[in-house]
Amino acid sequence: MTLEQTQLAVGADSKNRYCNAPRKPDSTIDQNWVSYSGAEHHRWDRLFKRSCAILKDRACAEFIAALDQLKLSESGIPDMERLSDRLEKLTGWRVVPVTELVPDEVFFGHLANRRFPAGAFVRPETQMDYLQEPDVFHDIFGHVPLLANPVYADFMQAYGKGGQRAIKLGVLPRLARLYWYTVEFGLIRSSGGLRIFGAGIMSSATESVFALESDSPNRIAFDLDRVMRTKYLIDDFQQTYFVIDSFEGLLEACSADFAPVYERIGGSPDIEPHEVKDSDNVLTQGTLAYFRKNPRVGQGRLDCASKS
Repeated sequence: MTLEQTQLAVGADSKNRYCNAPRKPDSTIDQNWVSYSGAEHHRWDRLFKRSCAILKDRACAEFIAALDQLKLSESGIPDMERLSDRLEKLTGWRVVPVTELVPDEVFFGHLANRRFPAGAFVRPETQMDYLQEPDVFHDIFGHVPLLANPVYADFMQAYGKGGQRAIKLGVLPRLARLYWYTVEFGLIRSSGGLRIFGAGIMSSATESVFALESDSPNRIAFDLDRVMRTKYLIDDFQQTYFVIDSFEGLLEACSADFAPVYERIGGSPDIEPHEVKDSDNVLTQGTLAYFRKNPRVGQGRLDCASKS
């Protein structure tokens, strides 16, 4: 996740024990794997076991296969060097430890060169179910497995290069929405129905169920222009999930220069997270019941949004 995408997510109470670790010019740090406590390793193991049980029939097949390929089932928080050695043999990617969200230029530079920056700290016991700041479980368990898939790995590199261009064009918020609705909260069609591939869903036990089975959110077929115009929620479940047909299709849609897309949608108004448009290919029209009852979102916020 980039600093732009989650600038509201990180507060002084982040519980990040790496916050004062010495940083290299590219924002990476020494993971210092031997410094993890037994309690931290145990916390990872519990998170891993719980998520695997929930995702068994909900995650996409590519994700499940990669868990074994990368040996993520080994006990304890992964050593990023050892993990990178396995991953690099498959797709040329490496995982580099960082202490927190890195500047956008640094983030896209890493992706463009097939390096994924992963937070080194593990969430505190009090935030096992919900964490706004990406930790080692979100980044390693949620993001890294799909980097073992050659097509998805190429998509992530293409996104990194696209981010470098977006910064120069001053349109990064548009591109951030693509990352949010695919890399973080994307769904994919499969022969067995809809499956999860977004890391933000993968690393959340509750959203893994909500995203596929709740009648509250909208589920809409992926369209690049539509996604780049759509706002998102940073502190709750998503009101709309976008569904891709395949990683090959996602790579094809995102490998071209986005400049014509930015120009095409430049004068179009933003779309609120819950809105459904007449032009949408709607797979599921959500009831929004959860959001109307949830005080963090609420009826008033939905009503205000619909009038804007």
